[in-house]
Amino acid sequence: MANIEFVWWWMLCLIPLPFAIYKLLPSTQHRSPIYLPALPKAGSGNRPKQGLIKLLTALVWLFLLVAAARPVWFGDPITATPKHRDLMLVVDLSSSMSQEDMRQGDEYIDRLSAVKQVLSEFIKKRQGDRLGLVLFADHAYLQTPLTLDRHTISEQLQRTILRLIGNRTAIGEGIGLATKTFIDGDAPQRVMILLSDGSNTAGVLDPIQAAKIAKKYHATIYTIGVGAGEMTVRGLLMDRTINTAQDLDEDTLKQIANITGGKYFRARDSQDLANIYDTINQLEPVSVANQTWRPQTEWFGLPLALALILSVLLAVMRRNHV
Repeated sequence: MANIEFVWWWMLCLIPLPFAIYKLLPSTQHRSPIYLPALPKAGSGNRPKQGLIKLLTALVWLFLLVAAARPVWFGDPITATPKHRDLMLVVDLSSSMSQEDMRQGDEYIDRLSAVKQVLSEFIKKRQGDRLGLVLFADHAYLQTPLTLDRHTISEQLQRTILRLIGNRTAIGEGIGLATKTFIDGDAPQRVMILLSDGSNTAGVLDPIQAAKIAKKYHATIYTIGVGAGEMTVRGLLMDRTINTAQDLDEDTLKQIANITGGKYFRARDSQDLANIYDTINQLEPVSVANQTWRPQTEWFGLPLALALILSVLLAVMRRNHV
């Protein structure tokens, strides 16, 4: 009974209405009695008591109001897991990611450190998505399979070190491996965030061909080009300007994004990188992994049926004893 609730509970406030009307209306005038010398013995004593009729009438009114109050039985909470989004983080781990040209406040840090800091904050906000991590250099490797455990993804990212899997850049293989991971899943939404600071110099799969395969399997790729570009460096005699992003193949990254319906972003410092991930959060809002609901059953039919049965019984009694 604790699971039963009255949706329209205020209908129960009408319970005393018949009693109030009975008390407030003026009493009917009594008719003069008719005296008969004798009454037939048949049927004597069969007239129903007035108390029983009043009780049945009150029960009919009560059951009608209970039905009108709409009693609903709520079951125990049930947690369901709807279809989620799969999001793969594809990170460049080539030797060029050691370049210290990412401005953070008043100092410069290397590209991988900047990526770790900003991407960790991005991961924290992706509650409800399955995340995976692919690292690529000479070849691509699946560091973390798709999982709802964001803490594990963040830890695996922080443990990455440069030159662990080579010095070159296999962008095509990174996309291909992430796409293969999507194929093994059943998520209706598949998103890939590819971050690189160079051009494709390794691997057996061309990046453009890999992007076409990703599109075939309904994956959207957002590409991020990392590198400050022009940067002033102090020398012994004079300052000089160098291009730290001369190896960045922006054209290929733009094509990859266009083919799959994503967008290309350029990150020249840590703030740019943070803004990019905020933008991606807006373009791909997080989904809810779990939904909780309680089954409910309408019970108004039971008191309504009881009111109908008592009404029929009351009508039969009054008809037979007029």
